[in-house]
Amino acid sequence: MKRFHVHLAVSDLIASTAFYRELFGEPARVEPDYVKWIVNDPCLNFAISARGSPPGINHLGIQVESEAEMLEMHEKLQQADSRLRVQEAAQCCYATSDKYWITDPEGIAWETFHTLGTIPVYGEDLEPRGTPRPKTCGSQDASKPQGAAPAQKACC
Repeated sequence: MKRFHVHLAVSDLIASTAFYRELFGEPARVEPDYVKWIVNDPCLNFAISARGSPPGINHLGIQVESEAEMLEMHEKLQQADSRLRVQEAAQCCYATSDKYWITDPEGIAWETFHTLGTIPVYGEDLEPRGTPRPKTCGSQDASKPQGAAPAQKACC
């Protein structure tokens, strides 16, 4: 099963948490700078963070539950954007995940990820519209299409 993922940057984490708690119920994870809900109806992974980014959409994505679903998405993502970025065992958003990143024509970052486990630290996040911060987390797969820009690390 795939789950739609939305990550918003917010200016007031406490007020935003209270607001989204009314919509989605109790969060699955609460940290001083990050809150996440896993919602079954609609099937959604919704996260907010207050980490210095301007308020608004940080990135969108698809969370998958298996390596097989991840491989299935790889082909679709590669067709959508040949500059697909691959991360293996990225450590960010209080989790370790394998990830694929693409950017849509409007510059919005799209992440596809398979969560492998939890970790006690946030890591680094993407700037709005997919521009990576200078210091990022996770490991980058060295394989990339010929002629592609240098590999960049990113996280959710």
